[in-house]
Amino acid sequence: MAPDTTAAAATAGLPQERRLVTAVPGPRSAALHERRRGAVSDGVASTLPVYVADAAGGVIVDIDGNSLIDLGSGIAVASVGNAAPRVVDAVQEAITHFTHTCFMVTPYEGYVAVAEKLNEVTPGSHAKKTALFNSGSEAVENAVKIARLATGRTAVVVFDHAYHGRTNLTMALTAKAMPYKAGFGPFAGEIYRMPMSYPFRDGLDGKEAAARAISQIQTQIGAGNVAAVLIEPIQGEGGFVVPADGFLPALSEWCTANGVVFIADEIQTGFCRTGDWFACDHEGVVPDLITTAKGIAGGMPLAAVTGRAELMDAVHAGGLGGTYGGNPIACAAALAAIETMEAEDLVGAARGIEAIARPRLEALAAETGRIGEVRGRGAMIAVEFVARGTTDPDAAAAGAVARACHAAGVVVLTCGSYGNVIRLLPPLVIGDALLSEGLDVLADAVRGL
Repeated sequence: MAPDTTAAAATAGLPQERRLVTAVPGPRSAALHERRRGAVSDGVASTLPVYVADAAGGVIVDIDGNSLIDLGSGIAVASVGNAAPRVVDAVQEAITHFTHTCFMVTPYEGYVAVAEKLNEVTPGSHAKKTALFNSGSEAVENAVKIARLATGRTAVVVFDHAYHGRTNLTMALTAKAMPYKAGFGPFAGEIYRMPMSYPFRDGLDGKEAAARAISQIQTQIGAGNVAAVLIEPIQGEGGFVVPADGFLPALSEWCTANGVVFIADEIQTGFCRTGDWFACDHEGVVPDLITTAKGIAGGMPLAAVTGRAELMDAVHAGGLGGTYGGNPIACAAALAAIETMEAEDLVGAARGIEAIARPRLEALAAETGRIGEVRGRGAMIAVEFVARGTTDPDAAAAGAVARACHAAGVVVLTCGSYGNVIRLLPPLVIGDALLSEGLDVLADAVRGL
């Protein structure tokens, strides 16, 4: 298939094509992997041990010269593409001035400008304020801190299949034991897990699923004890579970009626990924606090909590922060990444990706009988593998398909509480031809089961 020649790819200078010159991984990657084994903790795993030399647009080029189609975006981080021109230019300019001063010691404009932009683009027209951090886990931890302090309550409600991070508190908030929680306890207390709306598996509509969860909250905790309800509007690591329409609005309304802080974890779903600026926009849900990271800064480490000004200001001076939070280089990258999203209509691009991918995946499901459901929105699409003729999870099938894709030069990711889901998170700047070729490879892998 002819290579793509999108503007982003042409500027970055990498041909947008799948090209295999060795096995995957190749000999140079294998040699470097041996070095890694002697130097890097075995606790740090990699999905596909090819070692990257260059990446741009929708491709990753490894040190053996293989060019792989990227349908993972570093887990939704490189949404504007790797080496996005505006991001590169902004980082190069910023780094000539200073690399760090610590905003808590001597502040700078970039931090303020990012906060202003997040206050503008996140859901809701109310007065908002923002605090910046380094990672999604930090953002979630600080959102919980803010909610507890502002309400004077301690209980935090989370959901089945949730993933919120790897720190002690966010492990407690996360549902899946292996590999995230196993052996790392004891965990933080006052965390309560409720049933998620999972239409493929529970058969409930949104209002029914919300009523079930709310009933359990009121019975098991008591509304007056709940500081926050924390939820991913579309679950990420848990399997791209999309709640039934009406579920999120009902939870949000219950929170408002009971003085509970509604926190939307949009770390994976945010910044155009789902075909809206934020996944909450789909049903007009306005969270009290929203956590963001991943796609915010074109690959630079940055995260944020944005929320109602009165909540954000409830914290005493010095109660929020961190040495590297809102690093000036990351702030420059974030402003450039958001500018790219606006200028290149990456909301529209995400919807275009869904328009190509969803019909093909649904046809593949009907053809093979191995896919129980195709779900997701925008450029956040997943397929859940089941044993033929049942809804029983089939993790072995998902693993086999992922391995086949990797060997053929296409990066895909598995996920799900049962390990039976393949998730697609392509860069929003990927060309149509490259995306279609990646889907061809995936389809061949599923047919080969």
